[in-house]
Amino acid sequence: MVFLGCAASPPPRPFDGAQALRYAELQLDFGPRVPGTPEHQAAGRWLDSMLADRSDTLVVQRWDHVTAAGDTLPLANFLGRFNPAAEDRLLFLAHWDSRPVSDGPNSADRSQPVPGANDGASGVAVLLAVADALRDSPPEIGVDILLVDGEDFGVFADKVDVLIGSKYYAAHQPPGPKPRYAVVLDMIGDRDLVVYQEGYSLIAATDVVDFVWETARDLGHGDVFISRAGGSIEDDHVPLQRAGIRAIDVIDLDYPYWHTAEDTFDKISAASLQVVGEVVLELIRKGER
Repeated sequence: MVFLGCAASPPPRPFDGAQALRYAELQLDFGPRVPGTPEHQAAGRWLDSMLADRSDTLVVQRWDHVTAAGDTLPLANFLGRFNPAAEDRLLFLAHWDSRPVSDGPNSADRSQPVPGANDGASGVAVLLAVADALRDSPPEIGVDILLVDGEDFGVFADKVDVLIGSKYYAAHQPPGPKPRYAVVLDMIGDRDLVVYQEGYSLIAATDVVDFVWETARDLGHGDVFISRAGGSIEDDHVPLQRAGIRAIDVIDLDYPYWHTAEDTFDKISAASLQVVGEVVLELIRKGER
């Protein structure tokens, strides 16, 4: 097992779900964060400044990705490191880009980009609010907050031009030991949040899944984190798994506005962000024991 030690546990850190919701709104204010657009560039500058102000060390990975169509996309991953000298580390990540086309099964207008309130902004919002808490109460273990780019750009069915940032990170990990485990947050702001255990996560890191869901249950969130297997999805955890990182996906797959122009701010809630943020901070607290 990879989780608990014997030392006394530090006190809980408070999580501010209302502030997290505000961070989601600020992302949406930029417009769709589609790689190659001015809105994407502006959002990236903001995220750079936010993590630089909160973390002990900010690592920015910038590169140009050439798509299958021959277009060049300037992309960036942002890695905020807390207690960077610690060898014992946890990794939490979300994607910060949004999809260029509304091609979900419930989409009414496929020509529109996806605003990405839930699919993108919600996970980033939680991690920014987690960064607030860690700035105010520095962790005794190493914590990495990773915002990856280019997750949602291309064609998932063909595995073309998708999960770009997590693949890049997997191939360009910072020096030092791998994290104990990694947790992806994706589509976790849904007002009707219900999170089942994702299939590829169960295959690659069953004990990590059990630990995260047990932690949620201990906090009284067992009605949100349901300890049963759900669907499987190729998300940012899969490239990390292939690179030897014990990564899992926390994702609510039952979201009718997925990949539609209706993935807007009114579909997410502070209450849902609060639940997930509390779980993340409790995972960090347990890691400090």
